[in-house]
Amino acid sequence: MNLVAIIGRPNVGKSTLFNRLVGIRQAIVDETAGVTRDRHYGQCEWCGHEFSVVDTGGFTSNSDDVFEGEIRKQVMIAIEECDLVLFMVEALTGITDFDAEIADILRRSRKPVILAVNKVDTGDRVFDSYQFYSLGLGEPWCIAAATGSGTGDLLDKIVEMLPKETVDVSDPFEGLPRYTIVGKPNVGKSSLTNALLGEDRNIVTPVAGTTRDSISSHYNKFGHEFVIVDTAGLRKKTKVTEDLEFYSVLRSIKAIENSDVCILMVDATTGIEAQDMSIFNLIIRNRKGCVIVVNKWDLVQGKGANTMNEYIRAIEARIAPFNDIPIIFTSAIEKQRIMNVIEAAEEVYGNYSRRIPTSQLNDAILPEIENYPPPAWKGKYIKIKYVTQLPTKWPSFAFFCNLPQYIRDPYKRFLENKLRSHFSFRGCTVQIFLRQK
Repeated sequence: MNLVAIIGRPNVGKSTLFNRLVGIRQAIVDETAGVTRDRHYGQCEWCGHEFSVVDTGGFTSNSDDVFEGEIRKQVMIAIEECDLVLFMVEALTGITDFDAEIADILRRSRKPVILAVNKVDTGDRVFDSYQFYSLGLGEPWCIAAATGSGTGDLLDKIVEMLPKETVDVSDPFEGLPRYTIVGKPNVGKSSLTNALLGEDRNIVTPVAGTTRDSISSHYNKFGHEFVIVDTAGLRKKTKVTEDLEFYSVLRSIKAIENSDVCILMVDATTGIEAQDMSIFNLIIRNRKGCVIVVNKWDLVQGKGANTMNEYIRAIEARIAPFNDIPIIFTSAIEKQRIMNVIEAAEEVYGNYSRRIPTSQLNDAILPEIENYPPPAWKGKYIKIKYVTQLPTKWPSFAFFCNLPQYIRDPYKRFLENKLRSHFSFRGCTVQIFLRQK
């Protein structure tokens, strides 16, 4: 599928146009310059033609921003990857030094370029767009990304200039498992993503909160294929003071809701804390598969033969009673045991999507129920007739009996434990429903 990269200096409206092209509020938009830092991908369909769009961070030079060098690197990668560059400038500000520098880079890149002049909200501002002819990138296209004015003509031009190819309207990631990396800020989520992909896909700095959007990447190596999603760090609500971080947290929660397996990253130097437990409970409430990854294991001082086992016991005590979860100890920077994370996620996804035939389920569980039937309640005996798996995305089972209202939680836990002992549901929540026969 053809790829269009949106390039420009900070705060010219790249993410606003990106959201309009893909049809949803996928990239964060704020008046603050420098909100977007990583490459952010989406899909656009126009008049039967479909292409991918990538939003990039604002291109700057000689600024005080600690992310400047990384953002420039991400922009250059996007230019190399794309089939067409959409260079955005702003009518009110005119040509800046950054615009001239970007135009020089684009002329040398030999890529097809469309020059889009944003924030042309009135007819008078059309005259301000003529100055951009001096950039030497052809005719400027006047648009207002916030209102959608001129974007139809711009899309016609994009479709006209894109290389002709057979359009595949299907989602390239449809049917692939989605693994979402979640955790507190600065626990190494982007470092793990980059280590798995083998490239600097996401920006990594020591500053907490570097990642602001949820970034999806396609992984297809060593016989494993899935979509991995890097998210912004989740902090306590009382500590979220900026609008930007509020939107980042919402995107991270949305990514959890859309995932199959969540990889919860914990900082080994601090252990599992209250905020880690809040994220864990969010995963469990959404009925997602879970893998716990203890990162920065190389920084733990004074490790002994039993340190790892003691750490595992401490984590299991915190997350009880649901402690049937893989726990992996890694160092994303040193790339220690990162493939174990993929293997654990694949195992959990297999358990998450397992479908057990009703006959096999009854052959295994009914004898266990006969050996240990539900306790009688007020002289009434409870008979469980049969069990079947429900057609939900996560493992859930219906037990049909004569008096479901008299079965208490301890016996439900017994039924869940027997299900886990006969069929592996490691890393997955199991729901038990009791129905009237």
